[in-house]
Amino acid sequence: MGKAGAARRLASAAAYGGGGLSLIGAGLYGVLTAEAKLARKTIGEISPDPVPDATGWYGRGKPGPAVRIALFGDSLACGYGVDRVEETPGALIASGVAAQGERRVYLREFCKVGAISADLRGQIDRALPIEPHLAVILIGANDVTHIQSPSQSVQHLSEGVHRLRAAGVDVVVGTCPDLGTVKPIAPPLKQVARAWSRRLAAAQTISVIQQGGRTVSLGSVLGPEFAAAPALLFGPDQFHPSVEGYRALARILLPSVLVSLGLGPDDEDRPESHRGEGILPVTRAAITAVNEPGTELDGTEVGGARHGVRGRWVELRHRRRRPQTEGAAPELEEVGG
Repeated sequence: MGKAGAARRLASAAAYGGGGLSLIGAGLYGVLTAEAKLARKTIGEISPDPVPDATGWYGRGKPGPAVRIALFGDSLACGYGVDRVEETPGALIASGVAAQGERRVYLREFCKVGAISADLRGQIDRALPIEPHLAVILIGANDVTHIQSPSQSVQHLSEGVHRLRAAGVDVVVGTCPDLGTVKPIAPPLKQVARAWSRRLAAAQTISVIQQGGRTVSLGSVLGPEFAAAPALLFGPDQFHPSVEGYRALARILLPSVLVSLGLGPDDEDRPESHRGEGILPVTRAAITAVNEPGTELDGTEVGGARHGVRGRWVELRHRRRRPQTEGAAPELEEVGG
């Protein structure tokens, strides 16, 4: 089965509640279980030290109405491993929106270290009362390392995005990173983890687009920078990003976050073919995105139709990365009037 067919079947299985184990194979599932336990032993136990919480207000004195952002997901969303709140993805994203979008920003973290896709339900339950304008979701890596059923992982994400969109919340999902680049994961698990995480990322993309969300591919653990400088961009456990790695994560996500909030630059209204952008069927676009970190996908229409003979139409974009905004510590109370 080709990658596109496997991702499409996985997304379909999730939509109809299928178990999805047959898409992996029982024998391969057993190998994964044994190898994943070994990799987690190498990575070590999660530190009991709390991760700095980036919840609060950003952008003192910025004009315009404030925007509310909810951050969901796992340790990647939390910024596990950093010492200062300014270094967390939440603070970097909120600071970037405030500086580049000229808005006050209220960021609220609902993410949790160790979370899997099934935990999104509870996170979203707690978030809906604050009526966020935008939800940013980073989930999936723990589903792979904890050997969760891929179709059920996608189903949990799809249901979460559906609930958020039904409540009028825009959604940006950073899809599952390529775990084949993580050093403690040895062959043959490395090759299996790469195939599994990329297939999961493609299926996440298809399901999120179908529910009205926007996706950004994290690909080979936030891009080729990790392969070129793993010592710089991986943290001490060689699994979670370092401070510089989280900066790379925020830099990839920020352009799509700004666009979702209606704060993107005017010169990026339309796809540019010379930059490899265009309109594609969702399955083909999802496979392309998995192989090109930083690729954004969002649903669109062709001739007034949302679907073609090959499925949902999407815009494939490579948003221009803006100068890095330094992270700031949040204000605990609302700033400004």
